[in-house]
Amino acid sequence: MEKITVAIAVFLGLNTFAQSKEDSIQFNKISTEILNKGKAYTELRDLTKNIGHRLSGSEAYEKSVQWAAQKLRDAGADKVWLQEVMIPVWERGKESLHIQAGNGKWMKLKMLSLGNSEGTGGKDLAGEIIMVKSFAEYEKIPAENIKDKIVFFNYPFSQSYIETFKGYSDASAYRSTAASLTAQKDGRFAIVRSLSSAFDDVPHTGAMRYKDNVAKIPAVAIGTITADELENLLKSQKVTAKLNSNCGMKGEKLSHSVIGEIAGKKDQSVIVVGGHLDSWDVGEGAHDDGAGIVQSIEVLRTFKNLGIKNNHTIRVVCFANEENGVKGGQQYGKKVKEKGEKHLFALESDAGGFSPRGVALEMDDAKRNQIKSWSTLFLQYGAYDFEGRYSGTDVYPLKDMGIPTAELAPDSQRYFDIHHTEEDTFEKVNRRELLLGATVMTQMIYMIDKNW
Repeated sequence: MEKITVAIAVFLGLNTFAQSKEDSIQFNKISTEILNKGKAYTELRDLTKNIGHRLSGSEAYEKSVQWAAQKLRDAGADKVWLQEVMIPVWERGKESLHIQAGNGKWMKLKMLSLGNSEGTGGKDLAGEIIMVKSFAEYEKIPAENIKDKIVFFNYPFSQSYIETFKGYSDASAYRSTAASLTAQKDGRFAIVRSLSSAFDDVPHTGAMRYKDNVAKIPAVAIGTITADELENLLKSQKVTAKLNSNCGMKGEKLSHSVIGEIAGKKDQSVIVVGGHLDSWDVGEGAHDDGAGIVQSIEVLRTFKNLGIKNNHTIRVVCFANEENGVKGGQQYGKKVKEKGEKHLFALESDAGGFSPRGVALEMDDAKRNQIKSWSTLFLQYGAYDFEGRYSGTDVYPLKDMGIPTAELAPDSQRYFDIHHTEEDTFEKVNRRELLLGATVMTQMIYMIDKNW
């Protein structure tokens, strides 16, 4: 009996080794193909330079829909289609912010209205600035002291977190709620210190939201240098701000997410890989999230080029409207539920095109541990961290259905220097880093397809 047990153990060990060796060889083929022949970088140049930023509802976004559909066809998708989705339309228009210290001259500040904010209707809206550095400090100020004032929420992006997404999450509550908090005490508009890890004068936009039954007043962001200078001014004198903006919501319109797939050879269970096609209306949306789009298309192209016989359907989804509504992700999840489509896994890339450091996993421990058991295969490609327990915004509806979801986790140190700014351009993306991210994504999809 003991000899039989030993023999089985030896057999299983050799089989595991053989499997690992086979996977290692396939990993190398994937890497060699993408690093030498991958098109993600040139496609990102095309998307960012020939279409540019792609705010939901804009003409540029509609151009990007047709662009993505064609790129999926070129990559070898068996089937490409557009999924209808109603999206909110927000427009920025002309905007300006000036301040006046004491009785001095008006000085123009670099600023951006926050996404989904209402504006001033093209009229000047002015008042004295009151600065607070936390929610707790704001709550202590009586409403009568806020009435007709401008509240400057000067909460800094924490530099203490090594994982910069934690700093972003910590500070994002100020961006999302500043306007409604100010309105509840009859303030005129809100100014927010940008959610930036950089020390520069580049303002960051991003979505805010209004609470129900509260006046929809404007909210704008300023860069970190301007925020520090404004703080110093406020220490010694009265400062008045004057905002003129034309932004606002313009209802809804019909738009589309873009989907392409290669059918499974074993069954039609679906493995999703994707990113969001829209971006904010500043910069070129290169890291956020043009990178995720071209990396996802690269996954499909590599399966086709290497002749990998996928067991399950590999589906690329270019989600609509992640930035100011998440309507594309919600609609995709709704359609999956309506059709009763079986989904095995969903991987999103929406954290920039920097070097891959791992994959964050949002799933039960059994699945998590299985993926972590593959970690040595990924190590030489720079991916070592499989401890994160989160996934991308667009695949959350799938997560809520109990489907295992994940997100590529690139190096995050530079991402929030340029996130949601005019600085998010093609030139900030490194070819090898972008393609290595696509490599790790393809390797992960290969392992999921083979083992699940």
